[in-house]
Amino acid sequence: MIIDLPGTTTRDINKRLVKERDEGGAVALGRVLTLIIDVDGNDAEEAIEAANDASREHPCRVIVLAENTAAGDAVLDAQIRLGGDAGASEVIVLRPSGALADHLDTLVLPLLLPDAPIVAWWPYEVPENPAEHPLGRLAQRRITDTTQCSQPSATLRRLAKVHVEGNTDLAWTRATLWRGLIAATLDQPPYETVHRVLVAGESTHPSVDLIAAWLAQELRCPVEIERQEDAPAITQVRLERRSGPIVLDRPDGKTAALIQPDQPEHRIALPIRQLRECLAEELRRLDPDEVYGEVLQKGLARVEG
Repeated sequence: MIIDLPGTTTRDINKRLVKERDEGGAVALGRVLTLIIDVDGNDAEEAIEAANDASREHPCRVIVLAENTAAGDAVLDAQIRLGGDAGASEVIVLRPSGALADHLDTLVLPLLLPDAPIVAWWPYEVPENPAEHPLGRLAQRRITDTTQCSQPSATLRRLAKVHVEGNTDLAWTRATLWRGLIAATLDQPPYETVHRVLVAGESTHPSVDLIAAWLAQELRCPVEIERQEDAPAITQVRLERRSGPIVLDRPDGKTAALIQPDQPEHRIALPIRQLRECLAEELRRLDPDEVYGEVLQKGLARVEG
């Protein structure tokens, strides 16, 4: 069900939510958090779809801020989505225009669920300092996605300078399966020191930088990045050891080959992770991601290339 509320107020939005709850049952009960999505002037539908899918695991109230740049006056248009149009969540789309777009926190405050954690997510361009952004100051967790930025590498370096507990990046989440496979492989004999690492992947994809920074921070060895044009994200990680290299190769973005000395080649399903998977993973943990913070602030500086 989709309810359009042109020229409205947050008070009227709350009244309509209460009305729908009374008429349709316990619409808002069982929500575990409030997810604020700031799409700025970008299309909101992909982010809403990902949030709806993630909400089946984490029922939440989703508040989407999509500035209406076409209107000049200070007007708030809104839309409420419930039931099949909202997954296991309830979605409130706010389209402020004019001066209202300069006070996003004021618009959001009356709509927050009481006594529930708040997560802020920027699916596109990243604020200069997420923790100091008006929406970021409201949230316990702040999720960015540097894969969607116009300058991913520069944005990573900027985020490193302003990082605080509670910040995370979906470019880091997209590399979770790679990190798990590499850690599991190194946890098997022979327990030799890795003396050099090569990470190959798409030239501007920030997951390539983050996986390289993680390996540099954890292994304390030289790590080089080989940047490739039009590659499917991370394509290869090569770990050089005395007995021979360990190679995790995924040229097609779907299946990886694990190649180790004196062992048969293993084929492992390693598809590029979808947005909804990454968002659901981040909503599972509301505690600080200390490893991400260390990799961002210390590991990036250790990487070559």
